Amino acid sequence: MSGHSKWSTIKHKKAATDKKRGKIFTQLTKELTIAAREGGGDPNFNTRLALAIDKAKANNMPKDNIERAVKRGTGELEGSELFELMYEAYAPNGIGLLVEVVTDNKNRAIADLRHALSKNGGNMAEGGAVAWQFTRKGYIAVGGKVDQDELFLVAADAGADDIQFGEVAEVYTELENFQAVREAIKEAGMTVEEASMVFEPNNPIELTESDALQVMRVIEVIEDLDDVQSVYSTLEISDEAIAAMEAA
Repeated sequence: MSGHSKWSTIKHKKAATDKKRGKIFTQLTKELTIAAREGGGDPNFNTRLALAIDKAKANNMPKDNIERAVKRGTGELEGSELFELMYEAYAPNGIGLLVEVVTDNKNRAIADLRHALSKNGGNMAEGGAVAWQFTRKGYIAVGGKVDQDELFLVAADAGADDIQFGEVAEVYTELENFQAVREAIKEAGMTVEEASMVFEPNNPIELTESDALQVMRVIEVIEDLDDVQSVYSTLEISDEAIAAMEAA
């Protein structure tokens, strides 16, 4: 199972009791604003905004907050200029990282990331050194009690590439099939808990439990930075490493 898949499962389980709710709302606000800025304020004609609104609602973000973020993106309300950036880096043990950042201060964002990496055994990478190790995919997490056979048939028929069953059922698609698969799952009456575009590692790297934990902790530190939206890694995360991380 891929690094994103299992790491997202950990984050999914943490979300219900995450004390850093303000951080989550900040991330969602930035995504809503960027999405509205890039594609307009109507989610019917802006897939990225529709996904961001769904995610905000799933995290119980107040409706007023959502509307303000969208209006900042469309220019109806004033707000700081936001920059959407992608940084490439290495965690310990040669694990590649892609770090998505949305910030109103580029200098602060890169300085914070460099500091977090250097303190934890990682380093920045040259542009292109890591990105080639990933492929952009559509990712859909299906919650609740799922009939695996039904989900497989519905998703595969709509064009899904891969379906994995664990804490939540996870569906991966090519980007061109993403919307069709998402809609087919919703129309079948299943609960879409998350739908987003992610970076999946082409050849995940498996490490010993102790080395994997070291990398996972670095990822957690980076994810806690104010300007960071998402972190993707080439790490193949074992069940043992997940159990150890959850117990920590």
